[in-house]
Amino acid sequence: MPGIHLETSIDAPPDIVFDAARDVTVHIESARDTGERAVAGVTHGPMDLGDTVTWEARHFGVPMRLTVRISELDRPRMFADVMVEGPFRSMRHVHRFVTLPTGTRMIDDFEYAAPLGPVGSIASLILTPYLRRFLARRADVLRRLAESRARRSL
Repeated sequence: MPGIHLETSIDAPPDIVFDAARDVTVHIESARDTGERAVAGVTHGPMDLGDTVTWEARHFGVPMRLTVRISELDRPRMFADVMVEGPFRSMRHVHRFVTLPTGTRMIDDFEYAAPLGPVGSIASLILTPYLRRFLARRADVLRRLAESRARRSL
């Protein structure tokens, strides 16, 4: 199963970063390039344990729909979302937040299994770098937003 590991240092406390990371409105902003929008479940604001959201977006020019559920949540240390329905055979994204002397290290561990057996394995050669860039853009938007919120709270 392909996996992506991404770490981002953020100059903001873990609670601010955690809350931004589980906010549907922030995710929409971070995925602006794909036209991503929440169409069912939680469609704005923070998600909590057991909540679902259904996303619609265009990836590779193809319209896609993905429903995820928050399967684990330990504020402000971690939460995980899993695919309930969508284009992957399976998908799990674990978000962890580690306190640093200067703020937070946000850690994304994203694992997925492509559909279509051997053909899906070949597609993963293109899909994994694409998803890594998608997650890195999201992390950068989260970093900027959380740092801005932290400065305002001083």
